[in-house]
Amino acid sequence: MSKGHALMILVAGPYRSGTDGDAKRIQANVDAMTSTALALHRRGHLPVLGEWFALPLIEAAEADGDDPESAYDAIFHPIAEAVLERCDACLRIGGPSDGADRMVASARRLGKTVFTCLDEVPAP
Repeated sequence: MSKGHALMILVAGPYRSGTDGDAKRIQANVDAMTSTALALHRRGHLPVLGEWFALPLIEAAEADGDDPESAYDAIFHPIAEAVLERCDACLRIGGPSDGADRMVASARRLGKTVFTCLDEVPAP
């Protein structure tokens, strides 16, 4: 990864993992990813979360009558993977998460750089 330009980085961390569906714990996971995204932004990079794209679509699908779990399955990871295709790198944060690990595997398959902590991300 060359220095000198801002990177578009997907922040991948637990969303529902380890929450038992508790809305406050899910929000804490989103808050952790958002905080990391802010740190990336302050370092001069363009951070993104798949959640920023997928969650409004899931809400719209549910409002349109789709089953919540079906809407999640059809939208959540496919949208995140589509966003990842347009990113330069992926930053994996947080604890165990099959979904975040899926994003890391996709990033590697696509030849993207995978960072495992904020300190690994080079300055632009």
